[in-house]
Amino acid sequence: MPMKMGWRWYGEGNDPVTLSDIKQIPGVTSIVWALHNKMPGEIWEIDEIQKVADQIHAYGFDMDVVESVNVHDDIKIGLPTRDQYIENYKQCIRNLSKFGVKVICYNFMPVFDWTRTDLAHVLPDGSDCLSFEEEKVRAVDPERGIELPGWGTNHTPAELQALLHSYRGIGEEELWDNCRYFLRAVLPVAEECGVKLALHPDDPPRPIFGLPRITHDQAGFDRMVKLHDSPCNTLCLCTGSLGSNVQNDIPAMVRHFGEMNRIGCLHVRNIKHLGSDRRFRESSHLSSDGDLDMYEIMKAAYETCPDTYIRPDHGRMIWDEIGRPGYGLYDRALGIAYLNGLWEAIDKNAKRG
Repeated sequence: MPMKMGWRWYGEGNDPVTLSDIKQIPGVTSIVWALHNKMPGEIWEIDEIQKVADQIHAYGFDMDVVESVNVHDDIKIGLPTRDQYIENYKQCIRNLSKFGVKVICYNFMPVFDWTRTDLAHVLPDGSDCLSFEEEKVRAVDPERGIELPGWGTNHTPAELQALLHSYRGIGEEELWDNCRYFLRAVLPVAEECGVKLALHPDDPPRPIFGLPRITHDQAGFDRMVKLHDSPCNTLCLCTGSLGSNVQNDIPAMVRHFGEMNRIGCLHVRNIKHLGSDRRFRESSHLSSDGDLDMYEIMKAAYETCPDTYIRPDHGRMIWDEIGRPGYGLYDRALGIAYLNGLWEAIDKNAKRG
């Protein structure tokens, strides 16, 4: 049984990893892509999509998974302006479906996407990786500005302060209400177009700076899929984001949501806890290098959602590579080789009975 293996690519001129490089990695059939120049709330126009489609198709890849069409903060806050941004989101779905897109990944994290405190944590073997220490986050006063790796790049300091202030009074229940409003508006269009929306977990899986976060464990995603009962209402099950919470049993979660047919795509990576789930670093994909059992994760996927789209997630920077932190060529390619090997072994064992 073949695996639908993808590779996240940031686009020509924006990613040192080229489509030619990716073509040489065995087993990769899909490019996970986006229009990275687009701001949340903007419509992805047909001609813009066509340009990237031509690049991807020239190398024989499909472009079935988009990551991400970001949700505007006005939708998450519930401002009156959200309805226009929701209409724009609907049009993005329609336009992307014309190019065969099957899954759109998104998140509902207020203000910040993934959060790390070090983009180049040096390991004893000389490689480096992404890491997170909550005590460093606690030491930051957002009212005086946020100066941590990769943060605030989409906003000026003044814009960021205004955005943080706009979330005052927004707690978990308000965020749930606004998520429900969004999903009930866009999912009928997704159903018409045959596109699954896949919600990415909170990363890290807990609130930061007093901002609520609602999807970081099984209970949260159970609630999310019940907001609007639809086969197009799915999750992007990211093993590293969820795995940084030591309470989450990742193979069990894959089985739970896989059996429900609610995994739109699967991000597979490993992490290492540094004494608690409040401190962790990322690792190679090898099970023994981290705290997640990659064999059991892949076996759960094989047995419950073998048709889902899978991609390796963050890798280390190795062999003196210089590139986008977490998204270099070499370690992710090693990760694919490892995941391919696990899948082949699981498949052959299953066929032997």
